[in-house]
Amino acid sequence: MRRLYTALLALALPLVLARLWWRGRREPGYREHVAERLGRYGIPRKEKLVWVHAVSVGEARAAAPLVHGLQGALPDHGVLMTCTTAAGRATLRQLYGESVLTSFLPYDFPGPVQGFLEHFRPRLGVIMETEVWPNLIGGCAANGVPLVLANARMSEKSARGYARLRGLTRPAFAGLAAVCAQSAGDAERLRALGAARVQVSGNLKFDATPNPQQLAAGRAWREALGRPVLLLASTREGEEELLLKETGPLDSRVLILVVPRHPQRFDEVAPLAQSRRTHAPVPAGTDRVHLGDTMGEMAFYFAAADVAVIGGSFVPLGGQNLIEGLAAGTPVVAGPSMFNFAEATRLAVAAGAALQVADARAAMAQAVALLEDEKRRRSIGEAGRKFCEAHRGAAQRQLAVCLGLLKAPGRG
Repeated sequence: MRRLYTALLALALPLVLARLWWRGRREPGYREHVAERLGRYGIPRKEKLVWVHAVSVGEARAAAPLVHGLQGALPDHGVLMTCTTAAGRATLRQLYGESVLTSFLPYDFPGPVQGFLEHFRPRLGVIMETEVWPNLIGGCAANGVPLVLANARMSEKSARGYARLRGLTRPAFAGLAAVCAQSAGDAERLRALGAARVQVSGNLKFDATPNPQQLAAGRAWREALGRPVLLLASTREGEEELLLKETGPLDSRVLILVVPRHPQRFDEVAPLAQSRRTHAPVPAGTDRVHLGDTMGEMAFYFAAADVAVIGGSFVPLGGQNLIEGLAAGTPVVAGPSMFNFAEATRLAVAAGAALQVADARAAMAQAVALLEDEKRRRSIGEAGRKFCEAHRGAAQRQLAVCLGLLKAPGRG
């Protein structure tokens, strides 16, 4: 089955490379370091190296507590971080600077995978969340590199998709040295797909501490503004229009702060706003919509808001990270599609730390109600902070799994 998979990938490669070049029109990073995607590297390496793969921005940020734990526990090891997207690579540079090596992950062909493993010779591999590549996992097994699926999540929808290709995916899941699942449900679905060494370790995103300088700056910004602020956080295509169409009930004094999930959409969303952060850091008093067009400032944006509506949840994309808002003490309202954060959303709603609604209209109705009720906002915000504190600890549990594999007999 893997041979057929590889043959189909080979047929698709010209189209994949063409798409890479096409995306580079708007994001030049896609036209850089292309050789790395084909298994050719000019990056110097350390003698002892652990490797962490974080596909894009969200995974890069979620990995931070685990990466810092590995660096602290293994001072004689270097850390290699790989990603797939241009935005992910920029985030790695922003978060980790020169403390890690960075590279694109090779495409899932046996040759590029082998080139990657021979060049870097990692002693351990850690793949974040849901990245399961059959040739990569097979190559790691053949080269004696134990591979951990960390912060692993598996929605029911994704599990059904993997199950339909069980001849290809079951050996891949079975080839993982360990799986650290976010929840019991994720663990159950991963075991059913063939993963053999699964434990429930919690969600690393609870261990990511919001930047205190950004939190302070966001609160100061809101104070100076002197107006209520409603944040539309990490919105995806089509959601801005969908949500803004329902803002009629909002008091005209409320500033709507829109922060799209992907930077390549900033210019696309700009016509919906009267100002944008990179041009006017403080919007005019008459501005109704302000565009947050900067990267790496979500703690600022959540702290600047009285209420946040979570993007990606009003289209069938599974939602964006509500935990950032909870940690900042900002009341959050999520839409119906939160399968990427299903367990965190369910528990947060049950704890009175978040609200989940059926559609955009209901989200705006809840936002209006919260903006008019300071006591309730404070109560929900405090519940969010306490909820995050109660769910910390995943980083230490997952770090223990990684260190256990490195110290296993024969690892040196």
